[in-house]
Amino acid sequence: MRIEGVNENTCIVYFGDSICDETAGLVKQATDNIRATLSDVITDLVPSYTSVMICYDLERIDRFGIHSRLRQALESGAAKGQDDAAAQTLELPVYYGPEVALDLKDVCEFSGLSADEVIRIHSEQTYRVYAIGFSPGFAFLGSTDQRIAMPRKSTPRLKVPVGSVGIAGSQTAIYPSATPGGWQIVGRTPSKMVDWDSESLALAQIGDRIKFRSINREEFIRLGGQFDEL
Repeated sequence: MRIEGVNENTCIVYFGDSICDETAGLVKQATDNIRATLSDVITDLVPSYTSVMICYDLERIDRFGIHSRLRQALESGAAKGQDDAAAQTLELPVYYGPEVALDLKDVCEFSGLSADEVIRIHSEQTYRVYAIGFSPGFAFLGSTDQRIAMPRKSTPRLKVPVGSVGIAGSQTAIYPSATPGGWQIVGRTPSKMVDWDSESLALAQIGDRIKFRSINREEFIRLGGQFDEL
């Protein structure tokens, strides 16, 4: 762990140099500890793949004070070993049907696998939320099985439908809103990834785990899935 200043009221805590499950767990644990113990002086927290950025109130604490309190909070949290204690595991239903799996055929051609094999491999994995970004609630999940890993599209779509589940390299993700995007779309979930009435806004948080459950067309519709956004 190392702490580096960014500007007069911002610093970043780094937990490693590689994107992996262990580092994501440390980021999750640190985020929870900092939020719980330094809420009186911090104004914003931005967790990412390997780090947490902290903005603090200069009228309440200076950079020497924040560094000292950060080290105390993080060392205390590490001693308690709270890695997965606060993390949740979410099971999300996904329909991989042809109406919504816009790029499944391309993934099959790229990987040399059948559609059933791609769906099975994608849905049998349990993923860790590595980062939240791009748009509210957009969770970057890893790591995708290398058998179905595929680069982003060379030309992004102007609009990717809400709930679309995509693959890009060794990551997978769900589009929480209709936005441009270049991920390879292999399915769609009826689950809402953003709750504007909640404190956190996003259904999934960094460090959480996500498991996809393959569903049929009837269940997708029953759970509120839509086809009219294409």
